[in-house]
Formats: sequence, C-alpha cells, structure tokens
Amino acid sequence: MNWFSGGLGLWQNNYMDVVLTGTGSPLPDPNRAGPSTLIKVDDCHVLVDAGRGVVMRMAGAGSLPLFLSAVLITHLHSDHICDLNDVITTHWIMSQGNAVLSIYGPPGTEEFVNRQIHALEADISYRIEHHQELTDGPQVQVVELAPGEHFTIGEVFVRTEATEHAPVKPTLGYRIEHNELSVALVGDTVPCNGVDELARDVDAYVQTVIRSDLVGLSPNSMMLDILDYHSDVQQAAQTAERVNAKRLLLTHMVPAPNKEQYSEWVSEARKHFRGEIVIGDDLTTVSLQRTP
Repeated sequence: MNWFSGGLGLWQNNYMDVVLTGTGSPLPDPNRAGPSTLIKVDDCHVLVDAGRGVVMRMAGAGSLPLFLSAVLITHLHSDHICDLNDVITTHWIMSQGNAVLSIYGPPGTEEFVNRQIHALEADISYRIEHHQELTDGPQVQVVELAPGEHFTIGEVFVRTEATEHAPVKPTLGYRIEHNELSVALVGDTVPCNGVDELARDVDAYVQTVIRSDLVGLSPNSMMLDILDYHSDVQQAAQTAERVNAKRLLLTHMVPAPNKEQYSEWVSEARKHFRGEIVIGDDLTTVSLQRTP
C-alpha cells in the first residue's frame, strides 16, 4: 500500500484504476481485443472476463497474469472467456507453479476451467518434463457464485447480482469497492434490477453497449438477434442517470466505432446522462481517486 504524510497525519492513498483491456466484441477487430477489464488497486489486480488477446493487453496495462489476485467471469459466452486458458497457463509458468489462481464466476465456470486444463494436458506434460521447477499442473481455485454474494479479494470488496442476458443463464455482474471508491462491471445484459443495484452511486459504471439504430440496419438475421440481449447506448445512459453513477464507461461496442465516430456515441449517451462519459480504444484508463 502507498501511504503519504499530510498535515493531519498519515493517510492511505485512495485510488482505483479501471483499464479497458479489451473493448471488442465477437466480431474480429485488429484494433480491439476481446472483452475484458482490469481493476488495479496498488498490488491487487483483478481481471473481469478474459476475451481474445487479454494477456497481451494486460502487459500493455502494466500487469501480467502473475500479478492477478483473481479473475471474475460474468458469463460463459465464448468471446468473454476464450483466452482464459492463456491466463491460466501464463500464470502457472510465470509463478513456476507456486501460486494459485483464483477464478470466480457463475455456475458452470468450474466445468469450463476443468475442460480447459484437460485440453492443455499435452502442453502441461511437455512443460513439466522440460522444467524441473514445474512439478504439477496449473494451480487453480474456482469459486462458483450466486447473485447477492459478497467476498473480499486482497484490499477490495466484491459483491454480485444477477444480470439478464437470456438465453445465457446464469449471468453475473460485479461491484468492486475500495476505500469509498466503487466500480460496477456488469457484462452483457439488458437493463435490470441487478444492474441498478450494482451501479447505484458508483464512481464508474462499465457497460457493454451496442448502437441499436445501426445494428437494426443489418440484413444479417444473426446480427439482429443481438438486439434482444444487449443494452444500447441510450439504455446504458438511462441506467447511469437513474442510479446516479458518476461516470459511464462504454465497452464491447457493436458496431465498433472509429475515433471519428466516438463523438456520435457520446452524443447518444449525453441525451440521457449528465455525468462523465468515457469511450476509447483498448487500454483506455480511468483513474478514480479520493483524498481526505
């Protein structure tokens, strides 16, 4: 922890970094990794979801799987978990098999993790044979969660609520708190009571969003299907305003905008939300801080 000396004595530095390590979607994009967000509080690093390219983006954010205190999974859609095996393997190798990676998620997470490790059995055996430091396979602890649970990870407090992303069930959102700072990360969902509970009065509300006006123009019926279970920009902004969030961070944008189009997305959100609106490329970082 960082401590500073002030006129009233010692006080703890009160900050939290929210890094959009992956702002992409299932649609491959050379500039956007798959969905993931990194929360950094001093040496406590928590990764929420693990889409494609997440380990490279973590490195760009000044982190690595070795530094993770935990991984939180919102749901088991492939674009949110397809690189979890890379997180597990890299954590194992970099720690030389001496650290346990904690993974939290909805029911089904343990089976998914076990199958990932099974798929890596050949690789694991090769590495154990080649490196005397690696006497066992990856050390992973999976905790399956229900809505309304709460727990601590290092310096941070975490609680869960149910989100709505049918037919994907169950899905979870997370609220992470540290010394009066808070961030809500709700994954793919439509507006619902669970999102409202998690995002109420937060310093930062991270929401995956689509532009329904643009997606609705697609001739592809599968693209039109995503309208059923994602918040669009205006809905996310309405939620942020309703729950008194201080900042709205847009991620997992469909269709992915270029920089010249960011202002259009912000304008759509601004119709309904008076707070700060953040949109950007991968590694966009919001530093939350409060001082006494």
